[in-house]
Amino acid sequence: MRDNDSATAPVAIAVSTTGAPAAPVQGTPGTPIASEPAAPARSALVSRGALLAALGVAAFSLTFPATAWALEGMGPWTVVMLRSVLATALAGGALAVFRVRPPERRHWAGIAVVAGGVVLGFPLLTTLALETSTTSHAAVVVGLLPLTTAAFSAVRTGARPSRTFWIASLVGAVVVIGFAVQQSGGAPGRGDLLLFAALLVCAAGYTEGGRLARHMPGWQVIGWALVLALPVTVAGAALALSAEPMRLTVHSVSGLLWLAFGSQFLGMIAWYRGMAAIGISKASQLQLAQPLLTLVWSVLLLGEQLPPAAPAAALAVLACIAVTQRTRG
Repeated sequence: MRDNDSATAPVAIAVSTTGAPAAPVQGTPGTPIASEPAAPARSALVSRGALLAALGVAAFSLTFPATAWALEGMGPWTVVMLRSVLATALAGGALAVFRVRPPERRHWAGIAVVAGGVVLGFPLLTTLALETSTTSHAAVVVGLLPLTTAAFSAVRTGARPSRTFWIASLVGAVVVIGFAVQQSGGAPGRGDLLLFAALLVCAAGYTEGGRLARHMPGWQVIGWALVLALPVTVAGAALALSAEPMRLTVHSVSGLLWLAFGSQFLGMIAWYRGMAAIGISKASQLQLAQPLLTLVWSVLLLGEQLPPAAPAAALAVLACIAVTQRTRG
């Protein structure tokens, strides 16, 4: 992988090299026909971007169950700091192997936002929230992330999604909120406040990362963000390990490894490349399916009971996703 590869590199157009003269354009003798991007190539790029974004969502849907596993044997600060340190080891190794040059100075502010939002802020706030909230409750609250990300994108990048897009997004958000209220009894607590704060910092990180992924490959965006946060995460890990007890079990180790390599690095690579290809707003709406995927994982991995309202909520959310993906930003 070259360091100047781009998640949004233009599709190459094949040009004949047989030496035959170019056919003239009708009405302008002697002028070669200009090549135009093929519609199938554009469609394939969009489909690939949607697939990558969906893979990112699938990886993120395992984050809360993996966090619950990790918390069985580690404290919250240990989980957050170690996951980032381990992910940085993988990302830093890749940057070194491929001899990637540091980003231009103008990109570092955005990388700092990514580091603060998705490397430190969101993992820490959600991990602390899961000490008092169930995985299923946290999942549905964080279902508001697509709408939050779309709003950040509109402010930061100047994107102006259509009215239909916003209506479908709001309907999806209402479904998620209603589902959360029905499950929690409508009594927000400390965990909910932490989750709402996590929404804000994560949406900022997603928006900035999606914008940067148009200038550099997605794996480099999250890679440099991890490297930038390394002094904080190394110091934090040392303090956490000295203050919090640790009990290594299959669950705690497996959860930590997934958080580091699946959610923090590989999932982010797919997610940022997908956002660069199909747009931040549209990609963010795919995350409407994330809470429901997390509920399924919670049943399979944590033994939680699937709420009776989940199937209806799933159909409503999937319908909203279909609408948002068909509207033009």
